[in-house]
Amino acid sequence: MAGLATTFGSGAMTNSINEIEESQVILVSGSNTTEAHPQVARRILDAVDRGAKLIVIDPRRTRLSECAHIHLDLKPGTDIPLLNVMMRIILDESLVDDLFIEMRTENYNELRDMLYRLDLEETAALTGVPLKKISEAAQMYARAQKAVICYCLGITQHICGTKNVQSIANLAMMTGNVEKEDTGVDPLRGQNNVQGACDMGALPNVYPSYQAVNNQDFQEKFARAWGTELSPEPGLSLLDMTHSGKNGPLKAMFIMGENPALSDPVLETVNETLANLEFLAVADIFLTDTARLANVVLPAASFAEKTGTFTNSERRVQMVRQVIPPLAGCRTDSDIIMELARRLDYPMNYESPAEVMEEIAMLAPIYGGMYHERLENCWGLQWPCWDRDHPGTPFLHKYYFTRGHGRFVPSSHQPPSEPVDEQYPFLLMTGRIYHQYHTGTMTRRSPTLNREADKALLQINRHDAEGLKIKNGEMVEMTSRRGTIRLSAEVGSEVPAGTVYTTFHYPDVPVNLLCIGARDPLANCPEYKICAVKIEAAKSKK
Repeated sequence: MAGLATTFGSGAMTNSINEIEESQVILVSGSNTTEAHPQVARRILDAVDRGAKLIVIDPRRTRLSECAHIHLDLKPGTDIPLLNVMMRIILDESLVDDLFIEMRTENYNELRDMLYRLDLEETAALTGVPLKKISEAAQMYARAQKAVICYCLGITQHICGTKNVQSIANLAMMTGNVEKEDTGVDPLRGQNNVQGACDMGALPNVYPSYQAVNNQDFQEKFARAWGTELSPEPGLSLLDMTHSGKNGPLKAMFIMGENPALSDPVLETVNETLANLEFLAVADIFLTDTARLANVVLPAASFAEKTGTFTNSERRVQMVRQVIPPLAGCRTDSDIIMELARRLDYPMNYESPAEVMEEIAMLAPIYGGMYHERLENCWGLQWPCWDRDHPGTPFLHKYYFTRGHGRFVPSSHQPPSEPVDEQYPFLLMTGRIYHQYHTGTMTRRSPTLNREADKALLQINRHDAEGLKIKNGEMVEMTSRRGTIRLSAEVGSEVPAGTVYTTFHYPDVPVNLLCIGARDPLANCPEYKICAVKIEAAKSKK
């Protein structure tokens, strides 16, 4: 990836959340921020109240887009051509940061040459957004002294997700909107400690602190520390595991705090894989859809029942302190892992979470100064924090990129893997709503939240609904090449004609049954966000 896109390989925010409030222009792409990240949205809206300009790139009309000065309502899956047009306009208007490009980057000429070859009218037409509107947004972003880009899963969960991120990095570097306060590129993480999980090596190709498993020095370092032989081969990706099928190579799985029976794409294949394992163990705080398939369920402690750290999107490591002891029969994640390791003849004898954190500081350089006694007396520290005297790092790349120079990586339009056709004429988009969260494992147990959003709704454009003779609130059947689900129609103007939108929070409406298994070839991330479907009024059940 481009230098900016590989923030220590993690996809972490380059800058801090509070810095958004001081930005002059905020560009939000692929993020329904008010519903999925309301605390970040509050900073965005506070900045707008104080005079900042807001640009929103989103096919849908959302609450955030209604607050925007410019809403670029592009066709789903056309982020790269839109960003390329923006960069070409910035180039034509002489708004590039030549000094930053010369001093801090490489491969700019390749990007510039690609941009000059663009036919602006044709490329803008791919997006469905008028060229004049894209030009206004490009100049608004590039003329600001301090501009920030926030993006989320609407950018990454495509077969070209990596290239989407690289294009965003290109835009930020081209205008010099990195290396300083109140600027940068801020990916908004999907869950509260997913950043910490990645930092700690919960990825198939790296050890903690993004140290590659196929690097002999790193391999030997961790082998010495852990007293065991380690394989130099990367492990399997999520879909390589859950999509291995009935006769796949995996015979057993241990799943912690994950619900792939509802959250992964092509659920029929996932359930076939899980059902045909010789052994499945699940550790979770509730009996999830996945746990119901398990041979053994290990009851886990919740956040309030354990001590440790969480790492949020802005790389801030914060203490989590035990409030109550674990409920009867429940154990903390670390206790479960250590006990399993002991029974597999690999003793793990950490006496406390603080001792685990000391090992992390020893082995993970970006966490080198993180110790419980420091974290207990502050609001957290942002990595990289190299040693006990280091104050942490509010924003990255002040003097250098991790790889030395930030590298521009030109990208061209890559259509969705499953375009619409006569048989499946609608493009389904998926996402989240404010009152429910992820697969609803926790939120659907709240009567208050269920009162606000107790069922899945399919947003459909009024024009399309009239053509299909579907009224608001009526049940519809939505079918892709992989399955069919039933849900209620919500007729309006939030989605453009030819598209529909729903969420994946409800097990009785498993929308990921419809999603395609195509994935980004570099990141292995599934194309959750779009697939081709057909819609019809639901047949009455007998």
